Amino acid sequence: MTRTVYLNGQWLPETEAKVSVFDRGFMFADAIYEVTAVIGGKLIDYAGHAGRLKRSLASLNIAAPVSDEDMLALHREILARNGMTDGLIYLQISRGAQDRDFLFTNDLIPTFVMFTQSRPVLGNPKWGKGISVITMLEGRWEQRQIKTVQLLYSSLAKMEAQKQGADDAFFVENGFITEASSSNAHIVTKAGTLVTRDLSNALLHGITRGSVLDLARRAGLTVEERGFTPAEAKDAAEVFITSATNFVMPVTRIDGQPVGDGKPGPVSQTLLQAYIEDRLASAI
Repeated sequence: MTRTVYLNGQWLPETEAKVSVFDRGFMFADAIYEVTAVIGGKLIDYAGHAGRLKRSLASLNIAAPVSDEDMLALHREILARNGMTDGLIYLQISRGAQDRDFLFTNDLIPTFVMFTQSRPVLGNPKWGKGISVITMLEGRWEQRQIKTVQLLYSSLAKMEAQKQGADDAFFVENGFITEASSSNAHIVTKAGTLVTRDLSNALLHGITRGSVLDLARRAGLTVEERGFTPAEAKDAAEVFITSATNFVMPVTRIDGQPVGDGKPGPVSQTLLQAYIEDRLASAI
């Protein structure tokens, strides 16, 4: 079944949606994106994603293509047009198109694309067994707090992880883990403290990350926001990642070494269920 996508004010079959070859998103990765999970036809953590979208656009001085109200309306309409109740909504906004030049004018009209991916968000089979990761050197640009489409290094990292029989990669910079290839990384120490990297331009300011930390504190867990090393992660009681696509995903092996007993731990499992219940209750 052909999906209906949104492109610059038009609703089109995906086979008919075309973007200029001179678009700066294509030429220079001069674009940002967001992804929002959908469960039962409702948007999960939408306010957080909408807020980060505005921050990303402002960081690159790209004009918002529509108002806040219209953005929410478009999210609802793309669900209705595709008959989707569970899955993901992706959007990308580039600076626009002009003849190829490193310099750009300030009057470009942004290119705005939205599309859906239907999937059973609550049926992730890896929640029950966890994932394995490898560690590798950080190689992305320094402004990682901006959610840009510069994902080549992350894509290559995932391919290398697959080649080594793993699911994902933890990036390491100056001896500390920054994050996974497309998610934030967390550990639970043997003393029961949840540790996650403090916010900076070294990592994406994850919306799910923030929600999960809030839930952890509400549950009485001690939370420390600081850097941690690969050695600390391998010695932790639990390790997990957070993202809009996986929510809370246990990591059970790092560089081939089991984390704890090699099975998803109670903290990550509890936070996963708490996140689902809390976010479903506040979904719009």
